[in-house]
Amino acid sequence: MNYPKIVITEEGKHYLEKGQMWMYRNNLAAAEDVQTGDIVCITDVQENYIATGFYHASSHIAARILTRNQDEVIDRAWFEKRIRMAYEFRKTTQRDNLSNCRIIFSDADGLGGLIADRYNDVIVTQVSSYGMDIRKDMIYDVLLDVLRKDGQKITAVYERNDIRAREKEGLKQYKGFWKEKGETKTVISENGLLLNVDIENGQKTGYFLDQKSNRVLLRNMSFGKKVLDCFTHTGGFALNAAYGGAEHVTAVDVSETALHQAYENAVLNHLEDRCEFVQADVFDYLETIREGQFDIIVLDPPAFTKSRRTVDHAYQGYKRINEKAMRALRNGGYLVTCSCSRYMETALFESMLKDAAKDAGVVLKQVSVTQQNSDHPILWTMDETSYLKFFIFQII
Repeated sequence: MNYPKIVITEEGKHYLEKGQMWMYRNNLAAAEDVQTGDIVCITDVQENYIATGFYHASSHIAARILTRNQDEVIDRAWFEKRIRMAYEFRKTTQRDNLSNCRIIFSDADGLGGLIADRYNDVIVTQVSSYGMDIRKDMIYDVLLDVLRKDGQKITAVYERNDIRAREKEGLKQYKGFWKEKGETKTVISENGLLLNVDIENGQKTGYFLDQKSNRVLLRNMSFGKKVLDCFTHTGGFALNAAYGGAEHVTAVDVSETALHQAYENAVLNHLEDRCEFVQADVFDYLETIREGQFDIIVLDPPAFTKSRRTVDHAYQGYKRINEKAMRALRNGGYLVTCSCSRYMETALFESMLKDAAKDAGVVLKQVSVTQQNSDHPILWTMDETSYLKFFIFQII
C-alpha cells in the first residue's frame, strides 16, 4: 500500500528497530503532505522501510506504530485481525474472569491509543490517539462483532474519554455511551468475589482490573490473620483478605466516598462482620498502631509520581510509608507493597525497599514478586507497557 511517507533519523530508526511502538518528534527528519491522523509509511533517510503507523503533526509522539509489515493494509480486516488476536489472548489467560477484564491494552496489543475494558455486558473504552479517534466508529463495530460472534453478550459501549492524554492529541475530553445506552453500574464477579463497579464515575474505566491476580495472592495467605489494608479505595484487597478467611480486616482510606463503596461491597459478599472501615490519612494512621497489631499490612497507594521530574520526591514518599509499615509489623509479619507508577522503575523501587528496611532495622524475606495482571500484557521491547510492581515480604 502506498501510504504517505515520513522520514526518521538514525536514532529514531534505532529505537523502532528495538521494538519501540512510539516515534518521537525529535526523531522526525521529514514529513511532506501528511495530515494528523493519516496512516504513514516510515522510512530511514536511505528510504528503507521501517514501519507503518498513525501520524500526528504536533504531538510529542509523532507516530504510533501499527505494523512492521510493508505489505499489510490498515483497513477494517486488519483491525479485526488485531482485535481478534487480543481477545483470544484474554480467552486463554483470563478464562475465569472474561466478563471483567481488559480486552485491549493499547500498544501491548498492537493498537496504540486504544483501551477497551469489559464489565459484564458493557465495554468501556478510552481513546488517546487522534488516528484511533477518527476511526473509532469502525473499530467499535469490529470489536462488538468479534465478541458477539463468540457468543458474548455485549449490549453497549461506554466511552471514558475524560483523560488528559487526549488534550495532547488535540482531542476533547468527554464521557458517555456510544450509540446504544445501557446501565452505568454493574456487579462483577472477580475470582468469586462480587464487586460494585461504576463505569461512569469510578477510577480509570470503573475499577482497578490490573490487580486481580495480586489480590488472590493476598487472599491465599490471609486465613486466620489480622490484616491492615492501606489506601483500600473500594476494598479490593481488604475484601479478598476477608474472603480468604482473615480473622479481621481493617481498611483505611482518606476518602469517605470510597469507604462507603467498600462497605457496600463487604455487605454484598456478607463480609461486613470481618471488616472495619476507617477514614484517615494512611501516613498518620500508621503512627497510631501498636507493634504486632497486624499480621499483614497492605500498601497500595495511588501513583506518587506521574513524571520523571518528581521521582525523587516520590522515592521519599514510598520510603516513608514502607518504613512505617515495616516498623509496625511484628517479627514474622508480612508486608504487601506496590507501586503503580511507571516512572518509579523496578530497580528504583527495590532500592527504596532496601533503604526502608535498613532504616527500620528489619530484613526482607521475599515471598512473591509480580506485576500487573495478564490482561494488561507487557511488551519487553516497550518500557511504557510495564508499570505495576508488586512485592510480598516476610519481615524478620
